[in-house]
Amino acid sequence: MINKIHNENCLDTMARMKDNYIDLTLTSPPYDNLRDYNGYSFDFESIAKQLFRVTKEGGIVVWIVGDATKNGSETGTSFKQALYFKEIGFNLHDTMIYKKNSYPFPPRNRYYQQFEFMFVFSKGSLNTFNGIRQKTKWRKNSRQISTTRQKDGTTNQMKYEKGKLNRLKDNVWDINTGYMRSTKDKIAYKHSAIFPEQLAKDHIITWTNERNLVYDCFMGSGTTAKMALKNNRNFIGSEISKEYCEIAEERIKNEL
Repeated sequence: MINKIHNENCLDTMARMKDNYIDLTLTSPPYDNLRDYNGYSFDFESIAKQLFRVTKEGGIVVWIVGDATKNGSETGTSFKQALYFKEIGFNLHDTMIYKKNSYPFPPRNRYYQQFEFMFVFSKGSLNTFNGIRQKTKWRKNSRQISTTRQKDGTTNQMKYEKGKLNRLKDNVWDINTGYMRSTKDKIAYKHSAIFPEQLAKDHIITWTNERNLVYDCFMGSGTTAKMALKNNRNFIGSEISKEYCEIAEERIKNEL
């Protein structure tokens, strides 16, 4: 079962998993019919319940989702799903933003839609956090002061020593997307919605350790599997479309 993409409904895959089995689920569902995923849909509530069952205590589900605009209003499906995950027992550990560095066709009466939510759910207190760091913009030759507002309205000042060159990364991730930017694998672009490799890699590194088990219940073009293998993790994938399975298997064959 491990290090294999299963050409089936993810509910069938998870039905064969024991309880408390998966360290990290990293996925993006076919939300709001924004794209045609070979005509397939999914049973969200049943999938969410099964994800809770198979996720280890301390494990993580990263659910990357956006909203369609219908009749002049965004659907709010992403928020409804996030609240349902909480209702069945998950903690909403973090609400992150995936900012796409690409520009689609311009809308007529609203700003460019440039992001999706990355809801990070934990089953209890999380086991693993390998925080990625980024360069600071603080000057090297002086002491910097950061001010934080407290609950009672007072402020707390934290001093940063000169020469501090990096800090923990923000929870808004700028990710390059588009042709030959999401991935260099040309075959992947036969899929209608490619998962950027950098995005998958950063989540896998953050929430797992080597030899941990990563699951993608909507494997699509295989990015989660590829980046799990490249970073010394194991994976399980579910993908109901045979065509997409073939794309994913082509991408990972040199990593196995």
